[in-house]
Amino acid sequence: MTTTNFPGAMVEVSGLRKAYRRQVVLDGVDLRVPEATVFALLGPNGAGKTTTVQILSTLIRADAGTVRVAGHDVTAEPDRVRAAIGVTGQFSAVDALLTGAENLRLMTDLRHLGRVEGRRVVDDLLARFDLTEAAGKPVAAYSGGMKRRLDLAMTLVGRPRLIFLDEPTAGLDPRSRRAMWQIVRELVAEGATVFLTTQYLEEADHLADRVALLDGGRLVAEGSPAELKRLVPGGHVRLHFTDAAHLAAAAGLFPAAARHDDDLTLRVPGDGSVSGVRALLDRLDAAGVAVDSLSLHTPDLDDVFLALTGHPTEEKVTA
Repeated sequence: MTTTNFPGAMVEVSGLRKAYRRQVVLDGVDLRVPEATVFALLGPNGAGKTTTVQILSTLIRADAGTVRVAGHDVTAEPDRVRAAIGVTGQFSAVDALLTGAENLRLMTDLRHLGRVEGRRVVDDLLARFDLTEAAGKPVAAYSGGMKRRLDLAMTLVGRPRLIFLDEPTAGLDPRSRRAMWQIVRELVAEGATVFLTTQYLEEADHLADRVALLDGGRLVAEGSPAELKRLVPGGHVRLHFTDAAHLAAAAGLFPAAARHDDDLTLRVPGDGSVSGVRALLDRLDAAGVAVDSLSLHTPDLDDVFLALTGHPTEEKVTA
């Protein structure tokens, strides 16, 4: 696969390779990330996720391949790339001895914003991330969710077009995690592109427009979460009936279905798509079979990775 400079692509990678002595970390990776989308890179520890982000953010150089970020070559134009991106790492980069406002002012100084503009940016970000009341408190007194929000706010001082989020909700409680999800959605709605690495599979499922599965330095699959989940068997529609007669009639229509007389249910294999469910219901309706209720069951992203690689991304974690 050859990746060229498509209009509207924020990240374009072709033939990316990186090795440390004899250990090959990335072995011919191709990626394209459209603007104003969330792109999630999944994989087990050691798969090459962090190395990929380090190359895209100009922290290290690739051994081979072409990499363009925000239209600029990362090797020939690293300063232009850095001006277009923001990086929020897995571990918070905030200074715990400073207040939240002081951390943000430090970033505005590093970005060479004037006093008036810097104050406006700090006030806006504190309000946006619900940190105004805590602005004068030392960060050491912040909760994990507050520190994470401040960390992301500091990344946004320079208004980056591309934001790298490495495990952005690691260690957060469910409420804080969902608050971060909402912030990510708002950033993308405003035109930013988010490159996400995460081991929370539900996080990628909820946020990502596209997901790439990385294993052993190679991409083993790429697509929308729904597309990837349709790659593996196990999806089905579970139909529940009010009486045995309708169950028996439905079972006759779908010989491959699994029938359970004890709870009057029928499991019909399917990919969970709208068209597939509609066809199933139309067939039941045409035969005069009444269904009391139905539910869809599809494989999750960990099932996809297990099917494609023989092992899960990590121990299954839900958010």
